[in-house]
Amino acid sequence: MTQQIDFLFDFGSPNAYLSHRAIPQIEARSKATFNYVPVLLGGIFKATNNVSPAISLQGIKNKPEYSQIETRRWLDRYGLKAYTPNPHFPVNTLMMMRGAVYAKQQPFFADYVEAMYQCMWEKALKMDELDVLTNSLKEYGLPVEDILNAISDSDIKQGLISNTEKAVNQGAFGSPTFLVGDELFFGKDTLWQVEELVTA
Repeated sequence: MTQQIDFLFDFGSPNAYLSHRAIPQIEARSKATFNYVPVLLGGIFKATNNVSPAISLQGIKNKPEYSQIETRRWLDRYGLKAYTPNPHFPVNTLMMMRGAVYAKQQPFFADYVEAMYQCMWEKALKMDELDVLTNSLKEYGLPVEDILNAISDSDIKQGLISNTEKAVNQGAFGSPTFLVGDELFFGKDTLWQVEELVTA
């Protein structure tokens, strides 16, 4: 039976983007499937007293520079050429993540995820501005009006809240987080452990 891995993601995390780019290779090797679960990273941070690396790395000598080296190694390992650090980071992802909750219920979910990741981490757009989000949805041929209406829908709002609360209850404190059954893994660097577990 094909094993499912839950991927708790937020478009605002560059490491979740880098994981997204590595996942197809892991799925091909392991025959496992990744179930993308939209969560709000800001909500997880608030619930767990965590902060963004943009804050936690401030004032630490050498660690931010090493983080850049580690990212370069990841890009080389997976042959990724399009990654572009977003100069607007951190971006408020509330609209995008509500859109993801709605898109998860629709046949265009994979296209939506790909579009948002490209806009955030390849085109480096300021995606918390409504006009930028609207234009991006149009560019990728997504149903703009439906998605924008859904962002204000109470059920969609609650869906994102519920996903985020469940993630915290499962042990999440950031993104990317992966769950294989009850086994939790945090960070893109644990993907090899995830793959090892599902292929054991």
